[in-house]
Formats: sequence, C-alpha cells, structure tokens
Amino acid sequence: MRLHVANHPLIAHKLTVLRDRQTPSATFRQLVDELVTLLAYEATREVAVSETPIETPVAPTVGLTLSEPRPIVVPVLRAGLGMLEGMTRLLPTAEVGFLGMRRDDDTLEIETYANRLPDDLSGRQCFVLDPMLATGHTMVAATNYLFERGAKDVTCVCILAAPEGVATLEAAIGDRADVNVVVAAVDECLNDKSYIVPGLGDAGDRLYGIVD
Repeated sequence: MRLHVANHPLIAHKLTVLRDRQTPSATFRQLVDELVTLLAYEATREVAVSETPIETPVAPTVGLTLSEPRPIVVPVLRAGLGMLEGMTRLLPTAEVGFLGMRRDDDTLEIETYANRLPDDLSGRQCFVLDPMLATGHTMVAATNYLFERGAKDVTCVCILAAPEGVATLEAAIGDRADVNVVVAAVDECLNDKSYIVPGLGDAGDRLYGIVD
C-alpha cells in the first residue's frame, strides 16, 4: 500500500476552512467539492492510458486517451456522495458505483446495507471515495468488497486520515492488491469515540445535516 499526502497551499487553505466549526454546510459542501478535485489530480496520476493517433489542424500526431475498461468511481454512502462531483469533474467518462456502509457506534463493526457495482471488476481501476479514514474499518470493508469482485487496482481518496486507520488498512490489504491512499492530511490520532483529532467532526453531518 502506498500513502500519498497531497502537499499544496490551496489544499491546506481549503482544509483549514473545512476544519472550522463555524463553517456553514453550504460552504462546507462547496469546499469539499473543490478540495476533492485537487485530490483527484493526485489520485489519477497513474490512470491507465493508451496511445491514440489524431490529426491536429497542423499535422498528424499521437496523443493519450483513457484506456478501456473505463475507471469506476465508488463513493461510500452517505458522506462519500459529497466527493463524487469533485472526482468525476476530472474523470467525466468514469462509471459510478455505490456502496452503502454504516458503522455501529457501539461495536464499531461495519454493515453494508446497499451496493450498486458490477459483478466483475477485473482489470478495472477503482477509486473509492470516503472523507474520513478514521479506524479504517469502513475502508477495509469497501476494499474487500471490491477485491471479492476481482479488483486489483484500487485508489482510496480521503480528505483526512488517522495513523490508526492507515495502519489498519495496510495490515488488512497485505499483498493482495495494488492500493494507493491519497489524502489531504494525516492527523494526530483518534479520540475515545474514534473521531479523528483535530479532524473536522462528522463529515456526513457537516455536509448534509444531522439525521436521527
């Protein structure tokens, strides 16, 4: 597993505003969208391409276009939905799948309650979107779900990560697949409620409001 922390002043600026508890939901959503577009640029550095001959107005040449099969972008519901537009802005031809997962706050176990993915992901580049890599359990469950369908090339795009989550994901993946993790920052630790510190709070609630 490879971890890439995107180091850029625009990313740092947007992340600072996201962390601020006074930032309203509308601004938070807009900044997540902008921030994910910047992270997507880093996450797609190794997207598969093929040589394609074309004719410019001046002369023939050979360029590069995205290879088939098309990449698939998989937001983890619900918070991952807030990252989808920012990612597909750079990958507009990608297919989109969905994974609905939730964490039991008492047991910290992950339950998969919905999915919309192809049965066979062999040869597909998969981009998983989830704002927070906290305990790592949700991302482990998501990547396992993709591995079971034949995926071998997975990039996890997160806004924040905790060291504990990074370690958990790395241990769970082992040498089963080629996995990249792209984040805006790795924070200090998890607190006793498994929230990232200093973090930005519950990303889903800040994007969409609190749902009982």
